[in-house]
Amino acid sequence: MADRRRINGPPGGTRPPVFASSLLSSDGQRSVALERPVRTRKPDELRKIFLKTGLIPSASGSAYLEFQPSAILPRSKSKTLIPPSSSLKLTCSVHGPKPLPRSAPFSPNLLLSTHVKFAPFASRRRRGYIRDVSERDLGVHLETALRGVIIAERWPKSGLDITVTILEGEDDRWWGDVLSSGPLGGIDGWDLMNVLAGCITVASAAIADARIDCMDLITGGVAAFVENTNTEESQKTEEASSGKGRGHSLVLDPDPSEHEGIVSACVVGYLPSRDEITELWLKGDTSISSSKSQNAYVGHEALIDGAVDAARGAQAVLMEAVKESAERFAMHAGVNLASSATDTEDIEMKI
Repeated sequence: MADRRRINGPPGGTRPPVFASSLLSSDGQRSVALERPVRTRKPDELRKIFLKTGLIPSASGSAYLEFQPSAILPRSKSKTLIPPSSSLKLTCSVHGPKPLPRSAPFSPNLLLSTHVKFAPFASRRRRGYIRDVSERDLGVHLETALRGVIIAERWPKSGLDITVTILEGEDDRWWGDVLSSGPLGGIDGWDLMNVLAGCITVASAAIADARIDCMDLITGGVAAFVENTNTEESQKTEEASSGKGRGHSLVLDPDPSEHEGIVSACVVGYLPSRDEITELWLKGDTSISSSKSQNAYVGHEALIDGAVDAARGAQAVLMEAVKESAERFAMHAGVNLASSATDTEDIEMKI
């Protein structure tokens, strides 16, 4: 039954339609607009991250996270309005700790509730207002990651609500492949790996902004085995990569639109100071063998180590965001703290 209280948007895609035949050159070859984005980063290099706290005044703590697009074609060469790759944008709000209703049974620990919701315009194909299965799964994974870092026994009979809204999600594959795979295309679910890692990082910043006691700052990291092409650049990438399986290479922070195929991927929630993993999600064929420093590694071990390295790289950005939040809180309280940086307005990852 349709919802009569709001005007629902069209069920189709959220991007303007593009006709592939109009993007072909005179000789029948694909034009520059249909060329796949190429990964210009090193296999162990992460994308730049923008992270800022304190954006929602009504919430106890909030944060905003954005990943820089990996590849952007020059406007003079692009023949379509569709960007080659998306940019992950997340917002997180924390409400609480707040007392539970009187009718609720006594709980000696803090009751954590996590919600992950895609905006209707977050993906190339419009999403509904009701939470689907993938959003519920992301909420369960996020709750598992955060339960291992929050000191829950300090707030008996209290509740904490954490809501993550995905303003723009990752592409499951390159949009040119989606056009050739039918109207639904992009159902492999590789985009959810980067989304979960971003949810863990932005939730950690929002929890710190809400002044909730935690054992450590948790960050998310992703690593994946991707298929190599027969180009010279991919051969150099395979030689420089730590994973050297047959036709596959190990990359950190993968963008699905840059690779023709992803064999397996791993996302972790990592505590750097305690060297602990609170969340682990493996997807795909992890039986790929690789070599690293002349020692044999099984596929899943190399994936986990790569995801941990990616989480450590994001830790520097999270630390700067938490310092900015502490300085802002001290300024409102009238306490002078020594600034750790000359300019903390924009925080980026410099690699």
